[in-house]
Amino acid sequence: MKRSIKIIKNRSDIGAGTRGSDLGIDAIEIAAINKGSQYFHHYPFTDVKTRNDVVYDPALHPFAKRIKEVLKQCGEVASIVEQTLKDDFFPLVFSGDHSSAIGTISGIKSAFPEKSLGVIWIDAHADIHSPYTTPSGNLHGMPLAATLAEDNLLCAINRIDEETKEYWQKLKTLGHITGKVKSSDLIYFGVRDTEPAEDILINDLEIKNYIVEEVRRLSVKTCVHEVIKKLDDCDLIYVSFDVDSMDSELISDGTGTPVPKGFYPAEVIELLEELLSLKKVVCFEVVEVNPLLDHKGNKMAEVAFEILEKATQAIEG
Repeated sequence: MKRSIKIIKNRSDIGAGTRGSDLGIDAIEIAAINKGSQYFHHYPFTDVKTRNDVVYDPALHPFAKRIKEVLKQCGEVASIVEQTLKDDFFPLVFSGDHSSAIGTISGIKSAFPEKSLGVIWIDAHADIHSPYTTPSGNLHGMPLAATLAEDNLLCAINRIDEETKEYWQKLKTLGHITGKVKSSDLIYFGVRDTEPAEDILINDLEIKNYIVEEVRRLSVKTCVHEVIKKLDDCDLIYVSFDVDSMDSELISDGTGTPVPKGFYPAEVIELLEELLSLKKVVCFEVVEVNPLLDHKGNKMAEVAFEILEKATQAIEG
């Protein structure tokens, strides 16, 4: 049965360390317009209220910058995603920075609290830091730690204040569910830029990471076939695509934290076509397009839109 898409536009970048990913959605829409596409007129959409003005304020929590506002933002995203699913739509989420995934995953779990959720994270970064381990304090590096409810205290380097602890606990329990995803139900694709604390935790939790070279050696189809087996016990799957999973030198540096030696666009298209055709997949998110950092005009958004068109065809079946 064809899935009905609803677009959710979350123009928030307060979890990032650089400004500009709040403009990523508009950059993708401009790419569509310049291509002569009516894509964004084909689907109903919701705009999420943002709190981007807080970037003018001093960061009060150095190891979890703007955590109070990120908590509110993720709460809004969660409510919209939950209602979208209850209305029998497929949420196609466009977000600025990747902290949004805390809200997206919370929304899926709130809509289906009794169902187990698998997460496929296509990204150059593991995003599994906590306020205790983060070297930057940016919350776009923490969404998986929050949804796994993982502090990684054994690798702690930061002594965080009581207010930060309180907000972090609220982020972990957003939607009144703690540990929304099990580590055995999380799979990485393309992660290649990590810190030691993340490496230790990934190893301890035995989280599978399909590195770029492995995907090329085995083939996308073989890797996806393995993923299907690994997530066989999951009732639902969420796919999150950070554009920095792609090769920044080949494509563009129009993303918050560009990393070379990533996937080619054709590889991402094949991967998403395979994954998004799975009926267990109930939500897809695209994040971290930053046109202010793009030295090739609007190149990253243009590539993202080409990928989006193919991915949408897979969703709709």
